[in-house]
Amino acid sequence: MDHPSALQIDTFLPYMRDVSRCEESLRELNLMWRMIEASAKMNCPVEAKAILPTMAATRAGFNRLEQELVSSLVREKVSNVLEEIGTKAQYVIDIVVRNLYERTADVGFLATDRELCAFVAGLHDDRDMIRARLRAYRSKYTVYDEIILLDDAGNVLVQIDETTPLEGSADPLLRQTLMSDTYVETFRATDLRPGKHEALIYSRRMHHPETGAVVGVLCLCFHFEEEMASIFRSHRDPAERSNMLLLDGSNRVIASADPRWIPLGAEVPVNCDADPRLVVYGGREYLARTFSADGYQGYMGPPGWQGQVMIPVELGFTGRATNALTSLDQHVADGLLSHAQTFCPPLFEIMSAAETIRRVVWNGQVMTAGQNGELLKLKTILEQISETGTRSNELFSQSIRDLYETVLSSSLSDAEFVSHLMVDLLDRNLYERSDDCRWWALTPELQIALAAPVKSAETVARLTEILGYINSLYTVYTRIFVYDAAGMIIASSDYKADGLEVVGTMIGDATFEQVRALRSDQQYYVTPFEKTALYGDRPTYVYHAAIRHPDDAAQMVGGIGIVFDAEPEFSAMLQGALGDKKSATALFVDRRGYIISSTDATRPVGTLLELDPVLLDVKNGDSASRIVIHDGHYAILGCTMSHGYREFKTSDGYREDVLAVVFHSFGEERQQISHGNSAGTVLELDAMAPAGREFATFFIDGALFAMAAEYVQEALPASKIAPMSMGSRAERIGILALQHENESRRFVWVFDLGHLVRGCRSDIDSSSQVIVVNRGTQSIGLLVSELHGVPEFQPSQIVPTPLAAPSTGMLVTEVIQANRGNLLIQSINVDHLFAVLNNEEIPIDPAMKIAA
Repeated sequence: MDHPSALQIDTFLPYMRDVSRCEESLRELNLMWRMIEASAKMNCPVEAKAILPTMAATRAGFNRLEQELVSSLVREKVSNVLEEIGTKAQYVIDIVVRNLYERTADVGFLATDRELCAFVAGLHDDRDMIRARLRAYRSKYTVYDEIILLDDAGNVLVQIDETTPLEGSADPLLRQTLMSDTYVETFRATDLRPGKHEALIYSRRMHHPETGAVVGVLCLCFHFEEEMASIFRSHRDPAERSNMLLLDGSNRVIASADPRWIPLGAEVPVNCDADPRLVVYGGREYLARTFSADGYQGYMGPPGWQGQVMIPVELGFTGRATNALTSLDQHVADGLLSHAQTFCPPLFEIMSAAETIRRVVWNGQVMTAGQNGELLKLKTILEQISETGTRSNELFSQSIRDLYETVLSSSLSDAEFVSHLMVDLLDRNLYERSDDCRWWALTPELQIALAAPVKSAETVARLTEILGYINSLYTVYTRIFVYDAAGMIIASSDYKADGLEVVGTMIGDATFEQVRALRSDQQYYVTPFEKTALYGDRPTYVYHAAIRHPDDAAQMVGGIGIVFDAEPEFSAMLQGALGDKKSATALFVDRRGYIISSTDATRPVGTLLELDPVLLDVKNGDSASRIVIHDGHYAILGCTMSHGYREFKTSDGYREDVLAVVFHSFGEERQQISHGNSAGTVLELDAMAPAGREFATFFIDGALFAMAAEYVQEALPASKIAPMSMGSRAERIGILALQHENESRRFVWVFDLGHLVRGCRSDIDSSSQVIVVNRGTQSIGLLVSELHGVPEFQPSQIVPTPLAAPSTGMLVTEVIQANRGNLLIQSINVDHLFAVLNNEEIPIDPAMKIAA
């Protein structure tokens, strides 16, 4: 995450005990390295000459680590917290805006209801019938806690909430609404809702059904407190370490997950730019993220509204479970760790420092191999380096583990939350669809038209006009159609102008039987997610409700169907949930794993997503996350099974489980991963044994190899390889520059030893090293996975294998039996190695002094 302002390390460090311990240990180790370097310069300056530059580089590295590594660790942890609370803050405002968008359509449609308009115009005075109609509407759209009809003078004609009876209102919103040709959105105290501190009301003027004159106002009162409580209850941090807020344009709290903590009406500091800084509220320091609305279908929500999450800084870096590593297969853990440079730069810094120390010791041991006299002093220095290096590696290993846990745990938690958001968006959206079809089925003009024995051309034209008007307000449908008592479609809108001719076609026997079986206006039927001619032979959901005779509710005279525009709507939900997570993909799948929607172009709708059956069987509302191999990449998987919204899918009899799945990729799977320096490769050395033969040991993948130390000059990081392509053998991967004091710069070819051994190219990561090998006047570089040590072995431990001619490519001619024969080390025959490489006639540049 890029931040426009600098991170104040000292501000956050006191709240990160693990990083503080790391900083203290780094300081101590830095001092040790300085002492060792000074000792080498004083006691054996000549002998240590070759490794002093490397030691100086190591010390300089520690200086940099002290300054940069701690800063990186702090930055990574702060970034993780900001990312986590930012996702939730964005969710708060996005879900509110999506919900309120539906309200703007509702008020626009209901204000044109002919029965309601006739009553407000004074064409009849059946108040009980109108109240019953409004309550029927409220029973479908349960997000409203009050619906009010007023005349143009502000007198209340009818309301459904009899606990707060009203005679009239002088609220300015009435005049504003009467003067407007669209909806008016009001959020504040109002005499229309005397029992509330603030109310969210959507109002629209109403017209005389015959003359078109403005006659009154419809007010839909959104149950704001209940809706926000539902959002907070579903998505707030279970440990209650943070607080979710909804703010107005003045940064005033209008909804709080915990009003005792941060009360309504409080003005709070905001952080709209994701700055890594602390904000202060009530004498307490917080990390905060603030998001304004991105908008939905062109609707931006009430002006200035913002979602915000605040977490006290002393709680921000505690409380997260740290078991991500223990649940991983070691091969997967190592492979994921090999991508540290990409997914977590601070982790890569630590790993690189550990490899530097290991290389310092290894090079020193190689240089002193077989030497006596003054070089024994250097061996003593190397022992100190080795001991300090071991301490450093222990520190780094713990830091790596801690940071690895932080990154993975944060990613797992975020993936779960995003998947939860995805199914919540889906359930909330489809809840509205179930409301729409049931309410529109109660439209009197539709009931009367379908009850008529003959449908004239004028009637069909009027039905088409009505459906077109509805569709213009509710744009998530491609078409809305009505069918008669035989199941034949007699009128349809065509909002998307897709050219499909559906009028005159039948809706299908199975669907028609389901609609005929509906027993009340509260029931509806949804077709399975499958291809339908009503959506151009693409899969979608079609919602149906029965249309009943205006004088006999028991008699079905037809039905209404609404075709959900699944492709763009589901895609928008997935993209909205992912936000700016560019390396992530998201999908909706059914209980069998078949894809309903996907942001992954390689996985189209209708194909099967391979998932663990355990995930497909999770309970409704439950989430899960894990690290998986997905499309050849290490990835975080998070998923949540749909759980419904309000009565939808919970108590209305409809069941259609959808699993939301999100994948966050961390890098390609590594087939060859070093397990170097594990407990199984620690050598058991006998201090009392006589001097033996020294070997430089190293890893190729997870296997330990050796080479006689007298042939080895030094090791250099693989990052220094300069790739070159000259049409030569595949094992030759580039050149490496060598530079020693008082020597001219020279180059060596670098060969992939892993390729020579196994027959396929090696992956290069932060542990990869190049060993420079000399034989006579020829020098080459060998790419290996990782360095190990320079131990001595007794002749009895070195067992020859049947020698093969160099032409066969046999490189291992001896096996070293270490640890009482429990560890076998393959020894590379240097003569055979050079013979194999020289077999191919490759032009040699004499200036390079290279065996090709």
